[in-house]
Amino acid sequence: MPTPPLPVRDGVGPTRLRIPADVETTVVQFLRARFPHLGHEALASRIAVGDIVGNDGTRITEHTPASAHEFIWYYRSVPDEQRIPFDVRVLHQDEHLVVADKPHFVPTTPGGQFLQETALVRLRNQLGIPDLVPLHRLDRATAGVLLFSPNPATRGAYQQLFEHRRVTRQYRAVIQLPAPAELYLERFPLTYRNRIIKTKGIINAEVEAYAPRASGRLEAPRIGKRRRSHAPTTGPNAVTDITLVSYQLNDDGALAHVALHPRTGRTHQLRIHLAALGHGVLHDRFYPELLEHRADDYTKPLQLLADGLAFADPLTGEHRSFTSQQTLSFAPYIEPGPIHPSH
Repeated sequence: MPTPPLPVRDGVGPTRLRIPADVETTVVQFLRARFPHLGHEALASRIAVGDIVGNDGTRITEHTPASAHEFIWYYRSVPDEQRIPFDVRVLHQDEHLVVADKPHFVPTTPGGQFLQETALVRLRNQLGIPDLVPLHRLDRATAGVLLFSPNPATRGAYQQLFEHRRVTRQYRAVIQLPAPAELYLERFPLTYRNRIIKTKGIINAEVEAYAPRASGRLEAPRIGKRRRSHAPTTGPNAVTDITLVSYQLNDDGALAHVALHPRTGRTHQLRIHLAALGHGVLHDRFYPELLEHRADDYTKPLQLLADGLAFADPLTGEHRSFTSQQTLSFAPYIEPGPIHPSH
């Protein structure tokens, strides 16, 4: 991503938009067709104050032809954005890391109807760090530990921890077990694996079948001592270890509190794996079935918590571990144990 020609403002960085090569109108006409909800006055106001610029920082005017710029930059806005009534706590802050405890319902980064009400923008404004960026993400519905980088000079070292799977993550979830619960309680601990495919623009990820002979394959097969095949990979690409923490019997079976240790990081992986076992996360509106959209019910948060993570610091080599201060509302509190970095 190139360096934006506009600075971060009120915690929000500018958005880049590509203009198709076949557009023969002006930039403003293109924007009016692309964003009809924006309104002529709102767009004219942004143009007047220089809030829309080309890739080189040149201000866009009413007469700028679309062919003059392949990309433009502008500030997003969300009218009448409602405050989400939960705070993002800072668990740790130093020169290289900011560790936050994100509540349920708060998105990690801006998108859709959320801008100021995101963990990133709140923290930028709260801490006065416009260069702050997330090192990974959590679903809006998921609460827990999030790492951010305030320092561009050391950011790459921490990003590589996630790229190379050198961060050990621990999650907790509450699930409903059907009756007779005793039969299902005996299945834990277990490891679940499948193949998850996420298509851009589609809310739910999908599970893709593979042949039994590929069930143990996680990467493309080798075609030599060091080279890998470029053929499409087959077999599982998502693996989660699941253990039972506690349970409470009820008329429908049991509510179970489980610990989850993902070995991979596919979109919605934990929610998909528990739903595939027939034990979807309590209050999950995406899996196993996508329910109709409705306003958030703050009394029924998704019972999934990113409880903690650990890693060997890439700058010092020391063991670092961070644990959420939150608990799951529908499960008894369990004192968290130590988290050890993966090797």
